[in-house]
This record gives sequence, structure tokens and C-alpha cells, in this order.
Amino acid sequence: MSQSYSELFARLGLSIDEQLIELALTHRSFAYESGGIPTNERLEFLGDSVLGIVITDNIYRAHPDLPEGQLAKMRSAVVNARALASVARELHLGDYLRLGKGEEATGGRDKSSILADTVEAVIGAIYLGCGLEAARTFVIQHFQALLVEAQTLGAGLDWKTSLQELTAELGVGVPTYSITEQGPDHAKEFYAQVVLGERLYGHGTGSNKKEAEQIAASSAYAELLAEHDSQQ
Repeated sequence: MSQSYSELFARLGLSIDEQLIELALTHRSFAYESGGIPTNERLEFLGDSVLGIVITDNIYRAHPDLPEGQLAKMRSAVVNARALASVARELHLGDYLRLGKGEEATGGRDKSSILADTVEAVIGAIYLGCGLEAARTFVIQHFQALLVEAQTLGAGLDWKTSLQELTAELGVGVPTYSITEQGPDHAKEFYAQVVLGERLYGHGTGSNKKEAEQIAASSAYAELLAEHDSQQ
């Protein structure tokens, strides 16, 4: 095991098979330039699900009286590109990334979108190499500050306002919402998407328009951040 991975494992709080952690750190740009070797995208897919269930389980148990809509907002405050990238930076994952020359030259080691994906891949590697409980411990430990912040925000978390502030900051226009509905009058379901110019961002489903719009706004917020970071 290299010294660099020893330092990384110390930050992670556990050890993983070296080949597995190396795969988790392999961006598709590096894989392409290396002749099509495996990328971290499958581990990212797995880690996304593991992260989702751990965070959802945590806030579900911590807030037994909150409705589904508020739980969804709290989860979105933790599971989004900006939050994941902040965890990656605390772990110095950018120092260990395997990037292609193009991504390296354009600052890929500090792109929020790449860092967020890498955190999910690392979580996937921990799950495969050490099991669900080790992955749960890692997530709770390293996402604790974000969980506390989300719980403090609670019902006051207004994603539509946050999205409007972000779009103003990025200069991409004012968000509007496309709403469709289905189902009988006594059990309608609403589906929302954010409209910016001629493009659609995010999606959200709820039992009323307000809930669907809030969830769509949180999803669009994460998409816009990732898109902005990829252009830097």
C-alpha cells in the first residue's frame, strides 16, 4: 500500500482494498486516455444509493413528526453536488483523483461535479469492501455537519427562494415552473419541472403544487451547480 493511500485511509477512518479505492478515484477522462480501463461510474451509481438510504434513514428516525415533503427538503440539503463536494474537499480527495490531461489542465481536481461524483464512488467502494455498517458509519461521521445544518433549517428550507438567488447569481434568468397533474380528485399527484429559458431542470412529485415545486427547485439547484462547475 502506498503512503499516499495510507494518508487517505486515515482521513476516511478505514482501509479499503487498494485496487477498489483506485477504481473509485478513476475519472472517465483518465480511463479514456488509458485505453478504456474501468471508470468509477459504476461505484458512483452504487454509492449514490447507499448515501441516499443512510441519509434518508437518519432524518426519518430523527424527525418522526415531519411530513414527507419536509423530509425530502432536508435530504436534498445533504445529498446535492455542493454538499458532496464540500465533504470531498475536507477529505482532500482531489489530491488522489486519477484525471486525464484535459481535465487536469482545466482544474478538474477542484470541480464540484467531479468531487461530488468521487465521494459517491468512494462510498460505493466502502460498501463493497467493508459492508453497509461501515458505509453508514462513514456517512454519518463525514456528513454530520451537513445533517445538523439540514435539521436546523427544517421546515424553513425554501428551495424556490434559494434557486431564484442562484439563478440571479449565475445570470441565467428567472425560474418558472411547469406543472402537470394526474390521478383522481381525491388523490391527485403533481409533477413539476423548473423552466429556465428554453431548458428544463430538475423534477419533483408531490401531493400538491407547492410540494412538487419545492422538490423540483432543490433538484434544479443541484443540476445548475454541477453544470456551472463543469464549465469552469
